[in-house]
Amino acid sequence: MKKIASIIKFTFLTLLLFGMFYPVIIWGIAQFAPNNGKGELISANGKVVGYRRIGQKFDKNNYFWGRPSAVDYNAAGSGGSNKGPDNEEYLAIVQKRIDTFLIAHPYLKKSDIPSEMVTASGSGLDPDISIQGAKVQVQRIASLRKVHPEQVEALLASQTEKPLFGPEKINILQLNIALDKLKQ
Repeated sequence: MKKIASIIKFTFLTLLLFGMFYPVIIWGIAQFAPNNGKGELISANGKVVGYRRIGQKFDKNNYFWGRPSAVDYNAAGSGGSNKGPDNEEYLAIVQKRIDTFLIAHPYLKKSDIPSEMVTASGSGLDPDISIQGAKVQVQRIASLRKVHPEQVEALLASQTEKPLFGPEKINILQLNIALDKLKQ
């Protein structure tokens, strides 16, 4: 009986600690973060259009495309495909992405496509792509929007994030918002 009482006490204390105190402490810390811990919102034309750190689907040809998502950009269920590089189903999906990319970018060879543009990430929600992933799309964007490629490259340069550590990257949502503002 004594053991059962101590187990019940331990369970109650654990529930109290991790079910109440810990969430309240984390919530309190989040109040000092940007936007009170609700994420960095991105607005365009006075309207919230997305979050800074959650990728969105862009598949129209006149926009830059982001990295593919295994979860169709569903932030409620992030995750990868969990299929290995020798899985036939996975290889078929990647080949379809390569074919689609080459149709939209006939000036490229298969070897010119950065792997990130045809393979999904582990989270399925990557908001950023590499500089190379954006540069291979410049000709398509410039052609469809009827602007000089130099204008689009200048836009890429202005949208490039240069972190202290890690590779340079470009946020797709912010890039496409800036692209819409580009004079045509």
